[in-house]
Amino acid sequence: MGHATDIERFLKISPVLPVVTIEDAASACDLARALLAGGVGVMEVTLRSAAGLPAIEAIARGVPDVSVGAGSVLRVADLHAAADAGAAFAVSPGATSALLDAGRSARIAYLPAIATASELMTGMDAGYGCFKYFPAASAGGLEMLRAFAGPFPQARFCPTGGITERTLASYLALPNVLCAGGSWLTPRDLIASHDWARITRLARVACRMGRGGKDTAPNNSA
Repeated sequence: MGHATDIERFLKISPVLPVVTIEDAASACDLARALLAGGVGVMEVTLRSAAGLPAIEAIARGVPDVSVGAGSVLRVADLHAAADAGAAFAVSPGATSALLDAGRSARIAYLPAIATASELMTGMDAGYGCFKYFPAASAGGLEMLRAFAGPFPQARFCPTGGITERTLASYLALPNVLCAGGSWLTPRDLIASHDWARITRLARVACRMGRGGKDTAPNNSA
């Protein structure tokens, strides 16, 4: 558990890793079920709100068919708290030497983030092969990922940040991309209004796009 290579199996569950900030943990399981009904069996719940850890715990217990991870992990203490809450994996928006060290022996899988070649080299030297590429759109997007493929053919990525359902297929077409992270599947207004049917439809759209399909969902940023 927690080895640097464990994260890859979670990144292969769905073409999109929903990135969700939950304000009310009571809605967490309904949200997870809505995503699962749309074919998305994985989600990243950020620790940006006080409800983050309780939501992770609720999903881990109540919807075991969904692999729930903790996002916005900034410190080693966050990594341990995520594991205690029942998260299957943890994701950070960057990486520190402390997190890279702790991630190798953590009880759960860990996905560090990079934005530059130097950060990628540091992560690979620490034993990691999969990375969150963040903020994808503003850090170089598709062209940067194509450039990484030359000197770092073994590295695999989950680009996140500024990706929409309109650009999703282009990212997924890259051989070094396993999935893409985004928040457009779970808009805050739909969560607040408990519009689970709409979230299920957005999840279905993302899965179809991941298979090269077409749809006409509204264009919202990740």
